[in-house]
Amino acid sequence: MSFRYIDPAGVRTALLERREIALLDVREEEPHAQAHPLFAAHLSLSRLELEVCARLPRCDVPIVTLDDGEGLAERAATRLLELGYTDVAVLTGGVRGWQAAGGEVFRDVNVPSKAFGELVDATRHTPSLSAEAVQSLLDAKADMVVVDVRRFDEYQTMNIPGSINVPGAELVLRVPELAPDPQTRVIVNCAGRTRSIIGAQSLVNAGLPNPVAALRNGTIGWTLAGQPLERGANRRFCPVSEATRVEAAARARRVAERAGVNWIELESLADWKKQEGRTTYFIDVRDPEEYLAGHLPGFRSVPGGQLVQETEMSVSVRGARIVLADTDGVRANMTAAWLAQMAWEVYVLIPPPAAEWNETGAWETPLPPIPDVPKIAPATLAEWLQSTEPPVVIDLTTHANYRRAHIPGAWYALRARYKTALTRLPRASRYVLTCLSGLLGYYSHAEFAALVEGEVYALDGGTNAWKAAGLPLEQTERLASEPLDRYRRPYEGTDNSAEAMQAYLDWEFGLVRQLERDGTHHFRVS
Repeated sequence: MSFRYIDPAGVRTALLERREIALLDVREEEPHAQAHPLFAAHLSLSRLELEVCARLPRCDVPIVTLDDGEGLAERAATRLLELGYTDVAVLTGGVRGWQAAGGEVFRDVNVPSKAFGELVDATRHTPSLSAEAVQSLLDAKADMVVVDVRRFDEYQTMNIPGSINVPGAELVLRVPELAPDPQTRVIVNCAGRTRSIIGAQSLVNAGLPNPVAALRNGTIGWTLAGQPLERGANRRFCPVSEATRVEAAARARRVAERAGVNWIELESLADWKKQEGRTTYFIDVRDPEEYLAGHLPGFRSVPGGQLVQETEMSVSVRGARIVLADTDGVRANMTAAWLAQMAWEVYVLIPPPAAEWNETGAWETPLPPIPDVPKIAPATLAEWLQSTEPPVVIDLTTHANYRRAHIPGAWYALRARYKTALTRLPRASRYVLTCLSGLLGYYSHAEFAALVEGEVYALDGGTNAWKAAGLPLEQTERLASEPLDRYRRPYEGTDNSAEAMQAYLDWEFGLVRQLERDGTHHFRVS
């Protein structure tokens, strides 16, 4: 069995007809962010095995890989066939072929969600306040609460002074307890625009009696206004009363009904879990701590706000079916309402009895079979590194992980760019592959071994096992590959230039026009 080629018109037809298709950009994230079709989900060849089973749960789903002519799409297609996927094609001409055929290309990451957020704002005219106006209210000690709807780690990096972390899907459940007086103003913020818009509009759609507004342009707008941000805050939402939960559930149900959401009982999911003829994703949208304490078997943890913000990273088959679960009927219904408007077929699981939530701990990512390759224990590697002919250690983890700490002397490399990396690596009689878990060393061992004359080993248990053994780490960088695995978002961190932040906002403002030119989205705003 081999892959075939498909032209841009074939992909466009599948999208317009709302057929299932996994359009995968297999480049690293940095080049992906420079230009790609709207529904091209990023899944790099370098990390393919670590994510593919979760993101493509049905083995006969139609898959199309793409790159920009580097040959990565063909390599990824071949690997997917080896992993058992049966309907695999490569986009003819890649990104440039898509453009040449008249297809629209988009910059940045998580573009479908961001474009949808701009469409919501343009359609519903979501109320917003400028950074200067919010600062004036804070200075006047106005009756108001500022809620930051990002992940907690993002919130801790930088936040509006005094704000409280309430991730997006939690808003309708938690804000009534934070602002019980209907006169209290509620300001919703994120780093840029999307989550602020979706969060504020969620409260408006749910009929919260309080005056609600998004912080216009989020922490970017705050920074551009020259206003200080707080660092390291730990204020989080609090538990809610049963009365609040019941009222929030009723509000969320009404929102979901208007959006055309479907509901389903747990007993009806058995056939869908077989992943036969239709791709179905099973997602628990509650706070991760709740998930760890008890969840339904087979459901993955993706908090609802993040699912709406970066949908294609969890649900990579456009046209697939999604089932959402929570214990209260608030988070799932609010999340489902947005996904339905983004043209997903979405169901909310009617919360089953407490006894069904009987799995604890983190979700275990499904993986392809792990190949049997030559391995080396951390203690043995430590001895070898002290010898007169030490091995070359190649770290395949993300560049961010590599920068934090790595095995002394280790080189950073991208698995998809082994050939180029070898032009920079010293020659050796022995090579050792590692990443945090060791998995990338196992999966890519054969590829690397085919390119060198020396012996090749994978570090058993990876760098995590090295750390657990109490062995030393260092931070000195040795780059055998350019660190292209992650695109630097203009809205993250605290050291971005004003020009980059303003350029990002200008780009977001243009997304609605790009959606019109693209024409494949089927978005609607109810």
